[in-house]
Amino acid sequence: MSDIAIDTQFDSGNIEVKSVDGASAQLALRKDKDSEFAQWFHFRVTGAAGRALELTLTGLNDSAYPAGWPDYRACVSEDRAFWGRADTTFDKHAGNGTLTIRYTPASDIAWFAYFAPYSMERHHDLVAEAAAAEGVAYRRLGATLDGQPLDCLEMGEGDKQVWLYARQHPGESMAEWWMEGALECLTDPADTLARALREKCRFHIVPNCNPDGSRRGHLRTNAIGTNLNREWESPSAEKSPEVLAIRNAMDQTGVDFAMDVHGDEAIAANFLAGYEGIPSWTEEGGERFYRFQRILARRTPDFQAEKGYPKSKPGTANLTISTNQVAERYGATAMTLEMPFKDNADWPDPAQGWSPERCKALARDCLAALLEWLDEG
Repeated sequence: MSDIAIDTQFDSGNIEVKSVDGASAQLALRKDKDSEFAQWFHFRVTGAAGRALELTLTGLNDSAYPAGWPDYRACVSEDRAFWGRADTTFDKHAGNGTLTIRYTPASDIAWFAYFAPYSMERHHDLVAEAAAAEGVAYRRLGATLDGQPLDCLEMGEGDKQVWLYARQHPGESMAEWWMEGALECLTDPADTLARALREKCRFHIVPNCNPDGSRRGHLRTNAIGTNLNREWESPSAEKSPEVLAIRNAMDQTGVDFAMDVHGDEAIAANFLAGYEGIPSWTEEGGERFYRFQRILARRTPDFQAEKGYPKSKPGTANLTISTNQVAERYGATAMTLEMPFKDNADWPDPAQGWSPERCKALARDCLAALLEWLDEG
């Protein structure tokens, strides 16, 4: 029987094919351009109908986040609309860390990815649809190093300046699925939550902060290997024009509330990271963040506050990181939302794990929590 074929020459495609033998393949991660980060994969397998595929990725102990592989299951789709999870095992001691994906497609083509991809074509559809909605203004903040536009959508008549931005790390595609859910809610004229929020707030929404890395199939960096979420203290047109454009726009509007949407490779939970340790930290300012965290935890079982990152000690916050810089620079209630590549271990879904659908649902919960937070404040 003929060998399967594996392709990556498409938006966000990324894998190295070492060898193919029938329905089996030996694969390796490809690093982001001009960077040591490697974790994202996205590839297509053809000649696969009814065949028991065995796809083996090796060398994962040297990946960006080796703790991301235990208990992880690869995403798979045959129609690029529904993304399920394939049978996946990880062996730390074989092949310098080996992930084996097993799947038998019903059709001749199957797509595999680290998380359900969010293509730049879908991004443009999202932006176009939102921009056409009543009361929404489109703003081109600037251009990326590859010449792609940096899109921002603005809406609302209130005086609270709210910034929502996502996908500084392009491989964290769950962040733009979250954005799709948020924009669907906020642009729905029949949604009372959206109407109430737009009365109180002026929203500034950047669905994808890193179009170049997204299209190139990077995990964490832009076109020249810059980690954008380490550029917020001193962004530059040469290394990080994306951050420079967003921060300049924030300087014009000010920021009252900000959420930077991400994904975490290792922690099987949704959680928030705050701005403890910034020079201007006060207990009162911190309580604003913790109050939002408590509201969100009460509103949805898909969010929790026990698992997460360690808090920075007083005076030790890294001001190159967006949440810390925005909180310090504008006196904002700022936060990083992290969603899992794996699943929510407290509420697992055997078919899909953490999924695009759950990202979108969490976005609406975050917006509902924001309205409650504003009403209480």
